[in-house]
Amino acid sequence: MLMLSLFPQRHLLPLLAVVALLSACRADNTASVDATPPPAAARPTAGAAPARVTAAAVPSTAVPNPILFVTQVPTQGDPFASRMSTFANHLPSMAALTRGGDLMIRYPDGSLRNLTKEAGFGMEGQQGANAIAVREPAVHWSGTKAIFSMVVGGPPQRYAHPTAKWQMFEVTGLGQGQAAVITKVANQPADYNNVSPIYDSQDRILFTSDRPRGGEAHLYPQLDEYESTPTITGVWQLDPSNGQVRLLNHAPSGAFSPSIDRYGRVIFIRWDHLQRDQQADAGTYGAHDLASEASGAASIGLQPETFPESRSGMSSAYGNVNGFTYNLFTPWQMNQDGTEELTLNHIGRQELSFGYLPKSFSTDSALSDYSNTALIANKKYIRMDGGLFQIREDPTVEGSYYAIYTREFATGGTNQIVRITGAPHLNAEQMEIVDASPAADGSGNLAGGRFRTPLPMSSGHMVASYTSSPAFQAGVALRLHQLQTNAGGMLVAGPALTPGISKNLTWWDPDNQRSYNGVLWEIDPVEVVARTRPPVTTTPMASPEQSVFASEQVNEAAFRAWLKANQLALIVTRNQTARDRDDKQQPYNLRVPGGVQTLGGGGRIYEISHYQILQANMIRAYTTGSIYQRGRRPIAQPMAVAANPANAGGPAGSVRIAADGSTAAFVPASRALTWQSTDAAGVPIVRERLWVTLQPGEIRTCTGCHGENARNQAGGTPSTTPPEALRQLLRHWKQQNGATPIRVNGAHPLIPNPSVAMPPATAGATVMPADEGATVTASWLGEVRRAIRRDRADR
Repeated sequence: MLMLSLFPQRHLLPLLAVVALLSACRADNTASVDATPPPAAARPTAGAAPARVTAAAVPSTAVPNPILFVTQVPTQGDPFASRMSTFANHLPSMAALTRGGDLMIRYPDGSLRNLTKEAGFGMEGQQGANAIAVREPAVHWSGTKAIFSMVVGGPPQRYAHPTAKWQMFEVTGLGQGQAAVITKVANQPADYNNVSPIYDSQDRILFTSDRPRGGEAHLYPQLDEYESTPTITGVWQLDPSNGQVRLLNHAPSGAFSPSIDRYGRVIFIRWDHLQRDQQADAGTYGAHDLASEASGAASIGLQPETFPESRSGMSSAYGNVNGFTYNLFTPWQMNQDGTEELTLNHIGRQELSFGYLPKSFSTDSALSDYSNTALIANKKYIRMDGGLFQIREDPTVEGSYYAIYTREFATGGTNQIVRITGAPHLNAEQMEIVDASPAADGSGNLAGGRFRTPLPMSSGHMVASYTSSPAFQAGVALRLHQLQTNAGGMLVAGPALTPGISKNLTWWDPDNQRSYNGVLWEIDPVEVVARTRPPVTTTPMASPEQSVFASEQVNEAAFRAWLKANQLALIVTRNQTARDRDDKQQPYNLRVPGGVQTLGGGGRIYEISHYQILQANMIRAYTTGSIYQRGRRPIAQPMAVAANPANAGGPAGSVRIAADGSTAAFVPASRALTWQSTDAAGVPIVRERLWVTLQPGEIRTCTGCHGENARNQAGGTPSTTPPEALRQLLRHWKQQNGATPIRVNGAHPLIPNPSVAMPPATAGATVMPADEGATVTASWLGEVRRAIRRDRADR
């Protein structure tokens, strides 16, 4: 076949392997680094037993480096969806965000500077058109500048509703005696709220935003899966060199507080809330569906949801199905280009919210309502009505992270500090969460006070916002304190770092004039110090999949380029019958009809035939006149990707499970996905519990699903068998695209045949959604040619 000459075998580069990254279904890829790797001491020995990370007593000497932080006008407790809330804290309305705070810096000698005031931002007294609020500074690797978010604009008079959004700004002149200069970041989404900005290892800006996934203004705002409240849509990337903005992960219920750890991973908190619409279940908000995400799409009434299970329970061909809800703020990770998104080291509810976890089929006595706590190192229970927040890496201890463990409502994001072991070489069974400050009593109160935004410093010091109040209520103070270690090894509040910063302010809310005269909250501290840039990690294809590409003589670089042009990714699972040994809540005796089986004990054997992939479609809306007047909530619906082989008899959006248990499917990129395995009739057997996003051109490999941390339900290790389903998909792909030239859904050739004349590609042509075909640009064709030349040179 001419295909063989068009797709020569890729010669693989040696890998600088640092960690086995896990996907949401336990990936079997390794990350390679494109920058200087951590020192040898930071790299774990293969097969080494995990060491418990213990914290030394923090120094009680004076904090040696400057601290950048913000002030905020206090609220009366924690109003719903306000600045200090655990979710929906990005809203800039006067009800959610009182103006009057500033960007401040504290020096080791105790002196303070008001940087926003120096640079000409903000107002005294009455807060009007030039009023500001500030949040979440992050310092550049050089230690000489910082990026932060700021709202500029308040009601100039009564009944005025400001339209200002959170936007990103940079500040220079951080040294004592220097002049502060603040400039707005160019090319950011101007009509949306852009918060939590950080610099990545290549000086691109990562941030969270409520910009719709594809920029469609009529879909604004995205509504979360719990209260149908406006939410952040995910972590975004802005490249200042070319102004390109792209979505790194699509988070249906929001992503928060990204940072980059020493290993080069983007670490962030995501609200995992994949469940059916409780507003629709309540029947009081006029929930209805639209025919599509298109502008002007017609209402089609409230359609039945099919994924996941009902919140209240349902019947099935396999007996009664228990009701299912999910509500957990979970630490996540991904590469800096958005690939390999997964919970931190694959940690999930079995390791975080262990113990009672209701089984799916209530009538199957072999399934368990309890996880096996003997398999996991973690003994700190994380409630499923809250979770972990404000996570930050300890710069002095390898693999150690600090976070706040708190409930979702009425806490202002304050509570106990916990420490997490999360080095990349640990799997989820080996991770621990331990108390770093005293835990709450049985009533949920903290006698020693409450903390927020803990800051572990390069000097070993610890700083956090702190209130002595056992509950977060009206009138609480929230000040920056240096932390100390008590006799029990717990972090406790030491001296305050400022004498208190006071203001006398008035403002319109906008209907009534309000005022505040007193000490401001001090939050969001960051250390001003130069730091080593972390490595940039990439994830090459794993060897079993490489062998399939090689035997089928498909060039990986060209294949990835085709995926990118079509806004697609590839997801491969080696054995759908293999599940982690601790997940006995869903069926674990699984068999492919006429093929492989993996059994974890006695009881019913479930046959799985199809792998159905669903995508988050923004089609759920609510009646005008309710509190949910605008925006769309995501609903899980079958994907529609024409490039996959037809699956006769399977449910929509599915591919057939091969006899060896493997699956391979083209999936939409840059959109939240989830999946389930079904029987021959399309009845769900095993459901995914989370959303996952893949990037254009990404090839994601899972060993099983729910993939193994260490062993599967039969005691076996993760599969390394080359997946037959991938072989079948590649053959289908070659056949569908023709022998010469290879075409992109009928558009211009992917790789021109030198002997065949072809019209030039249209420069600057727009890439269309995957199921509509893609137009190839001249620059993209050049990229493909260069990739092939590099590949041949390598060989």
